[in-house]
Amino acid sequence: MVQVKKLNSVDPNFDQSLQQLLAFESAMDESIETTVTQILADIKNRGNEALIEYTNRFDLVNVNTIAELELSTPRLQQALNALREQQRQALEQAAERIRNYHEKQVGQSWQYQESDNTLLGQKVTPLDRVGLYVPGGKASYPSSVLMNAIPAKVAGVRELIMVVPTPHGEKNDMVLAAAAISGVDRVFTIGGAQAVGALAYGTETVPQVDKIVGPGNAYVAAAKRRVFGIVGIDMVAGPSEILVICDGKTNPDWIAMDLFSQAEHDELAQSILLSPDGDFLNAVAQSIDKQIETMPRKEVIRTSLENRGALIQVKDLEEACAIANQISPEHLELSVENPEYWVEKIRHAGAIFMGRHTCEALGDYCAGPNHVLPTSRTARFSSPLGVYDFQKRSSLIQVSEQGAAKLGAIASILANGEGLPAHAKSAEYRYRT
Repeated sequence: MVQVKKLNSVDPNFDQSLQQLLAFESAMDESIETTVTQILADIKNRGNEALIEYTNRFDLVNVNTIAELELSTPRLQQALNALREQQRQALEQAAERIRNYHEKQVGQSWQYQESDNTLLGQKVTPLDRVGLYVPGGKASYPSSVLMNAIPAKVAGVRELIMVVPTPHGEKNDMVLAAAAISGVDRVFTIGGAQAVGALAYGTETVPQVDKIVGPGNAYVAAAKRRVFGIVGIDMVAGPSEILVICDGKTNPDWIAMDLFSQAEHDELAQSILLSPDGDFLNAVAQSIDKQIETMPRKEVIRTSLENRGALIQVKDLEEACAIANQISPEHLELSVENPEYWVEKIRHAGAIFMGRHTCEALGDYCAGPNHVLPTSRTARFSSPLGVYDFQKRSSLIQVSEQGAAKLGAIASILANGEGLPAHAKSAEYRYRT
């Protein structure tokens, strides 16, 4: 039997219990920080030489040059051609849907002219070069390649460089095939903090990028935190999360499996169900016990559900939405009648899955929207990865002679008020001639 916590919003200690459930200790491991600091410094100082040493040590390979760690475009195409037809079609269909969705996000430049002919506007331009980190070995996710690479290419990024560790030299053909489908420009079989360092600082062979995106282990996350500011990063993601709001009318087996879908990621993942129907919560608990024995990753699921999962009875769906906004989950399923009504009550969620047939797993792979989402309550102020993460905006200002007099007078007053006379004089020169 899986001992999932059962909470009720009418209990006097509910708020405290919910806070304890959501609490996640993300304190950095000092040993990881020390190791990452050393690796990054080494890559910065010794470039390719250090990169080869760390790759041989951590990935248990034996290479002498960086050239041996770069995969050619024909090699990526070879991996694509080697896939079973069913796998290839699934990747290509998912890629098409992801591309179609993200094409609608492309930002546009704009400008307008004021009555005195002063021109103001915004120019949108893509990043020049982006680095994509892809986990390797056991955690090989071709879907992550599609979700990170396609919006970058749609945004117009000129060069996309993918790094992926290959422990013992083992390469995942689906990951390489996804790179081919997505239009990745260069692929290096390197990983860990050393790969992040190579992308951030550049080496004799690996070019420096402007931004690093993609998931990784604790060492990769620590390295991304440290190089932020030298390059941009997407986010430092926490454990995966799902919150399901159900009115009690969905098949309990479906909901139990939806909770499993996140719990199977790792022991720290969080799966929570909110429902006003106590009998339905009991039915889901019974389904959890019934179905868990069929899961290959049942011990991971069990640990996740028992340590961080919960079945919560609420007064009504209105309260469920209020609690959801407090939790601000990565994934939110609205498994209810009339989800179009209830979605208007939601302010904070990474992705919202509307209706009984919209399981979160579809969003992970092929629905179209991005699966790189804010976790750990950061959906309160963050958004899913998208085309906008690979574009930047420049302000356009062209002041006419007439406009210089009006704006210069305003700027002069404000600059003098701030004790910056050179600013004031610079503005005054344009209209006091």
